[in-house]
Amino acid sequence: MTRGQGPTVRRRRLAGELRRLREAADLTIDDVAERLECSASKVSRVETGNVGVTPRDARDMLGLYGVTGQEADALVQLAREARKRGWWHAYSEVFTGTFVGLEADASSLRAYQALLVPGLLQTRRYAHAVIRAMRPDSTETEVSRRVEARLERQALLQDAHPPEYWAVVDEAVLHRAVGGAEVMAEQLWRMVDIAALPHATIQVVPFGGGAHPGMEGPFLILGFPEQADHDVVYVDSTNGGLYLEEDSEVHRYALMFDHLRAAAAKPDDSLDMIEAAARRFEKHDN
Repeated sequence: MTRGQGPTVRRRRLAGELRRLREAADLTIDDVAERLECSASKVSRVETGNVGVTPRDARDMLGLYGVTGQEADALVQLAREARKRGWWHAYSEVFTGTFVGLEADASSLRAYQALLVPGLLQTRRYAHAVIRAMRPDSTETEVSRRVEARLERQALLQDAHPPEYWAVVDEAVLHRAVGGAEVMAEQLWRMVDIAALPHATIQVVPFGGGAHPGMEGPFLILGFPEQADHDVVYVDSTNGGLYLEEDSEVHRYALMFDHLRAAAAKPDDSLDMIEAAARRFEKHDN
């Protein structure tokens, strides 16, 4: 699949166009809701991309905004394409919101993690230990389901047209014995393997680097190939993620990531640190 051509990004693109066209028509959300005899909350959710829009609803809105002909036809077709279901819909009980769809469409992913190996790099056993620890009230079936969903996401890095992936982790990630020594050794060698891919880079911020911008918490910057699809920052939390799309917010996190890359060991030196940690865990396991 070509980057940026999935249903989630198309829905986001359509939402932005509908919002822009409404504003150009000098109409408020309440105006649209009244004329189309629907709720203002529905119009708002459509314009934020939180819900899909049917081709009929899209055509009704476009007619109200005075958009006709080829432009209207193209946007109605975009509405059709945005309603297609991605593989992640099979895990609807696991994935809420639009994160996985955006991740699947991104052309670049810049991730920072302070305590854990990023999800796209986790082995099965490491992921199981993390999810079990973070969801102590979940059943084993629920934990296993979340593990499988996480592993499905990882196919992204082996795609025929993968995104550029750049991860920065704190050195603490290499020392926290998640799942025990054997699990950690396996996990760290997995990171070494991923770092060998031409589209992947992994860096480690050493303890000796002192304070750094990433101490605020983990985040992911998703970039897209089309100029119309602006970058998104995803700030993860156990209660659900926060999406930041304002230019000023995205710029702040991009600057933070640049500072983190500068504070981190160079990629080759980072790889040496990861390999050394893997050997330490192997030694403890024997």
